[in-house]
Amino acid sequence: MCETDLPEEWAILRDWMDGDLSRSAKRHGFVRRSSGRVDAELWLRLILMHVAGGLSLKQTMVRAAELEWCELSHVALFKRLRASQDWLIGLCGGLLSWQRARLDESSCWPPGWEVRLIDATDVLEPGSTGTSWRIHYSLRMPQMVCDHYEITDAQGGERFGRFEFREGELVVADRGYSHRAGVAHVKDSGAHALVRWNPASFPLHTRKGGKSGGDDMLAWLRKLPATAPRERYAWFRHEDREYRVRLCAIRKSRLAAERARGKARRKAQKNNHEIRSETLEYAGYVMVLCSAPRESVPLASALGLYRGRWQVELVFKRLKSLLGAGHVPKESDESARAWMQAKILTALLIERTLWEGEFFSPWGHGFGRRGASEPLADLH
Repeated sequence: MCETDLPEEWAILRDWMDGDLSRSAKRHGFVRRSSGRVDAELWLRLILMHVAGGLSLKQTMVRAAELEWCELSHVALFKRLRASQDWLIGLCGGLLSWQRARLDESSCWPPGWEVRLIDATDVLEPGSTGTSWRIHYSLRMPQMVCDHYEITDAQGGERFGRFEFREGELVVADRGYSHRAGVAHVKDSGAHALVRWNPASFPLHTRKGGKSGGDDMLAWLRKLPATAPRERYAWFRHEDREYRVRLCAIRKSRLAAERARGKARRKAQKNNHEIRSETLEYAGYVMVLCSAPRESVPLASALGLYRGRWQVELVFKRLKSLLGAGHVPKESDESARAWMQAKILTALLIERTLWEGEFFSPWGHGFGRRGASEPLADLH
């Protein structure tokens, strides 16, 4: 496939990925020998046309024939898609490395902190009545850029142990990550956690060296004013170590509390168990655990940052609505994982396009990897 067969827009996208697609495809076992005009670059275009463009396998190959790219069956594309997962992971890794480097150069938010929103979303297969796959996602703020992801099966639980953290990061997550082992992992990495507190899965005690604090916590929560937040120190133990956190809380409005209690009752009824009175009482509050010191992340900032966690939910909505990543049209594990991997690659390319769009020159693109390495012509 020659250079002139490619629109300039594709050439820009290609330069954002691996510099030598054929070599990377061989390195990851996607291709082992040349197959005429259908080289690694064309296979990638066909895969993205199918996955990102929303075309069926047959429609993709009909379109390729009309464009005079190649004459192959849709079965051939299916086989290549099924073998592409490791290669697509490698391409995604290159884009993530570029983004991490640029994020390290950019300013933090709030000052002195790198904020990461952690969450997971479910993806279903055809005919499935439950979760078939799960995408675990880390979103860097305020840049709104993915800096890590992982695809697992339905048994892949939400936990901080899937991610690596470093000093200076503030990690924000919902109650699904409210576990002592996970927060301890964040703290031991030198980072800090800001997590919605789930009393059922994350026992706290109110005094250092104490054994329990449930009654004390409820007694303290009952004294909260109607609209003003409050905080207090609490401790938890994990693997014979004791950690101190701040419990930041605010009372919900009457309507919000009733909605939360109604949701808790419906969940208990669905699971055929009797709901505890403490659960209903806790539903009347927003409770967030923060391991960062008060002088660095004040009470109002902690609760405000947790509200910003909804940004990662919006990313999932865009993935599922705009990119159609909420329902996997494949019925084998290999093809399903590859299909989702191609969706992630598409999302990362879109993020890179948005990033570059802020700095596009009047001619519409940058110099690119190869253009920057070529010697400049002599001036006369």
